[in-house]
Formats: sequence, C-alpha cells, structure tokens
Amino acid sequence: MISGLLPGPGTGTKPARGVPQATVARLPVYHEALGRLFAGHVEVVSSTALAEAAGVSPSQLRKDLSCLGTYGTRGVGYDVARLQRQIATHIGAASEWPVVIVGVGHLGTALANYAGFAARGFTLVALVDPAPARIGTSIQGITVSALTDLEEVVRNTGAVIAVVATPADAAQEVTDRLVHQGVTSILNFASTPLVVPEGVNVRKVDLGQELAILAFHEQRKVEEVS
Repeated sequence: MISGLLPGPGTGTKPARGVPQATVARLPVYHEALGRLFAGHVEVVSSTALAEAAGVSPSQLRKDLSCLGTYGTRGVGYDVARLQRQIATHIGAASEWPVVIVGVGHLGTALANYAGFAARGFTLVALVDPAPARIGTSIQGITVSALTDLEEVVRNTGAVIAVVATPADAAQEVTDRLVHQGVTSILNFASTPLVVPEGVNVRKVDLGQELAILAFHEQRKVEEVS
C-alpha cells in the first residue's frame, strides 16, 4: 500500500494530495533507482540520469516529483540521499507495515520466502491457510495458522496489509473477514475481482493478464515484420 502520501518531519515537502495513481505507481521505481545510485556512491544525480535509471522520460520524472512538491536544483540535479528519504516517507517505506498472507500454496509460499519485503518496509507477521497439512508448519520462522483463526491472527499481529493468495472461490469470503477486522489494504492474487467497501484499497495482480499484454506486443512485432 502507498498510504496517505504524507511527508514526515524534516523532508521539506508539503503533503501531497490528489497525486495521480500513475505517479503513485512510479514512486517505488524512483525509490529503488535512487537506492542503486546511493549504493554506487552517487551523491547528486540529474533528472536525465535518474530518469534513465528508472526507465522513464526526464519530463515524466520531473512532473511526478513536482506532484510531491519536490524539485531539483537547476544545473545541479537532485541530492540522492535526500530525495530517497523524501520518497520513502511519501510511499511509506520509512515505516514498518505488518503483512499477513492468506493462502500458503505454491504462490503463497513463494511470496512468504520473498526476501524483498523487509528492504521495502514490509514485515511479514502471519501466514494463514485452511489445509491441515500446512497448519503448524513454518516458513521463514513464521508458523502457519488455521484459517478459522484469521480474526484472532489479525488482531494479535496488528496486520494492516493482507495478501490474498487463495483459490478464487474462497477469496471474497476471506476478504470480507479481513475487512471486518479493519484491514483496508489488500493485494489480490486470486483470479477473481474482489468487492470491498469504500475506503478499502485493493491491488489485483493477474499474471495471466500481464502475460497476455506481453503476447500482444510480441504479436505486433510479428505483424510489423511480415
């Protein structure tokens, strides 16, 4: 979740309201690009160089950052460390976000083993699954809890973000239970849309759809050659 888009103390930026969703989606990309530059001991970067590192145009980069009230120094560029901190605050990467994964099949297990959560400010606090064979097993030091205990798990861990990796026919019921416990940010890997009340953010990850988009571009290449 990218929540609130509010800067913390000392960032030098104003609260960013009404930031376009396309811009929100690119902020983590800029954050990671800045992280790579910082690791390479780059202290100041031009908008052109940062845009290239992030895979966008310089004008798009400047427009996105201006939405946050962030501007580089003309003729100099951006202070890498400072800009990375500012974006981290805007996207919530400067905070710890407790995450629960519901559904620990092949996909859920792969997500539980993902090493990038902690680096991005997400802490995996719970795993939940209905299968008796999985309940009580451990992944990355976290014991899998029973689906019947979902409400208690959310209350005890304080999870605010949920990843739904269940079969499609179970996803809506699981989502309803999560929302009832106050979870308002859900990453949906189930192959079905979820109906949620206003104020609940859902991001759907459809691998089949993404592959279809790539196939579309491949088909266009074939048509252009023939």
